Amino acid sequence: MAIAFRPPKTTQKFLPVKPPKGHFFFAGRVFERVAWWKRPNLRKLYLYIIILILTNTANGFDGSMMNGLQSLSYWQDYFGEPRGAMLGFFNSSMSLGSLIGLIFTPYLIDWKGRKIGVAIGCAIMLLAVGLQTGAQNIGMFIAARLTLGFGDTIVLSSAPLLIAEIAHPQDRAVLVTLSGASYHSGAFIASWVTYGTLKIESNWSWRLPSLLQAICSIVIFIFIFRMPESPRWLCNKDRHEEALHIFSHWHGEDNPDDDFVQLEYAEVKAAIALDKQQGRNGWADFFKTPGNRKRITIITAIGFFSQWSGNGLISYYLKYVMDNVGLTDPQTQLGINGGMKTLALCENFFFAFFIDKLGRRPIYLISTIGTFVMFNIFTIISARYDIAPRNGLGKGFIVSIFFYGIFYDIKSGVMASYTTEILPYGLRAKGFVWLNFCVTAALFFNQFVNGIALDALQWKYYICYCVFLSLEILVVYFCIVETRYTPMEEIAKFFDGDDAVDMGEAALADMKERGVDVSGVAEKDFTVSHIEEVSK
Repeated sequence: MAIAFRPPKTTQKFLPVKPPKGHFFFAGRVFERVAWWKRPNLRKLYLYIIILILTNTANGFDGSMMNGLQSLSYWQDYFGEPRGAMLGFFNSSMSLGSLIGLIFTPYLIDWKGRKIGVAIGCAIMLLAVGLQTGAQNIGMFIAARLTLGFGDTIVLSSAPLLIAEIAHPQDRAVLVTLSGASYHSGAFIASWVTYGTLKIESNWSWRLPSLLQAICSIVIFIFIFRMPESPRWLCNKDRHEEALHIFSHWHGEDNPDDDFVQLEYAEVKAAIALDKQQGRNGWADFFKTPGNRKRITIITAIGFFSQWSGNGLISYYLKYVMDNVGLTDPQTQLGINGGMKTLALCENFFFAFFIDKLGRRPIYLISTIGTFVMFNIFTIISARYDIAPRNGLGKGFIVSIFFYGIFYDIKSGVMASYTTEILPYGLRAKGFVWLNFCVTAALFFNQFVNGIALDALQWKYYICYCVFLSLEILVVYFCIVETRYTPMEEIAKFFDGDDAVDMGEAALADMKERGVDVSGVAEKDFTVSHIEEVSK
């Protein structure tokens, strides 16, 4: 007897429908999936997207590197073994720089485009890496990290939007999820780099990892000007011929008469025209309709939850967490850090390919419930070790922290893809920047407060996260809306209900108005019952 995976019950009025095997939905029609590896232009586009994915690799490199540097004796000696408030400010300085950058970012990438945002952010990051590598004192190191955060937030707010808006609809969710998941590729590299530099008997044990942080930014900066601009941004700027050319070149192999290309262009054009007509592109518009209020509530929640699930302790204060259970050897600490990042890397990339099969809501629920259970377990272990230290408890702590990482990392890549897809174009840049603001604000709080709280309370501080994780479970269960299998311009129906415009029909109307033959796409019209029959 086969056991089928059934997602938890939901109160959603509209639910996504699974397309037939080997097909995908677009504009209410069913299209056969294309073999991207057999199409030269699409293959090249995906290579560019892989380069864009490196933006989060650079971010992940920093988080893991800062964790590893604290286990290096030369770094500790050079900067006077910072603890408490100084260590908290040291770790939080990059987040503070990011918060400053967020003020300007949505206006920059809506005004000048997604590509320019990526390029400017990379240039600033390269400058910051130079300052950080050559730092002569902790003040210079902190200044470099403030600058690094400023550039990083521009890159991280631009690149996922560009990926989502140039990717072929059949693979969009997977590619944007890989972008979010790639944080752990950088964390993996940095964890083993710092493990290796432990053997360098000079200040290059910490300067070298800082310098290597520039590699991803250099690669991205070299290739960004060869990549296509977002056709959605071009449509919004009334540069429609350029937008159609991008769709036809990259998604249609230079065939502007391709049925799917014409339908995709028409749907994007219609959705953006509707946005302009309604004039819903200001910050206040997040609160004017029930659908937008739900969107901003979800984005705020998942942004804060991404950093307030106890992971901040593991990302930036793992050394001190392990010190509290007797694991004080630097090589052991760096080895555990590297092992966790390796596992996270494999897991994240694996789950990215199942984002549509599993669904957004089940992934969030599995992750949140699992982290709640495992965080409670290693809190108990830490409490028992404080009462009666035993080696067995230290080993149990390692096991629990690895399982915590497994559950937490299930959802790591989903946040970027989910946020970009639930927002209409007019609010997408602002909404994504708001997500990054929530993440960065939570990071800044964590990085600054965690150092002070760990010094004062030690393991008792973990209880705060145990309580907060229980709240997360309730919010995820009742608020997350399932959106799988659905093109970006059509997700509005899950949030706006009967008020949402059928973008598929609007696209067909636009094609007829332009004199485009719609008989080919009309033949692809399937009813839900027909879809279900085909799927059996």
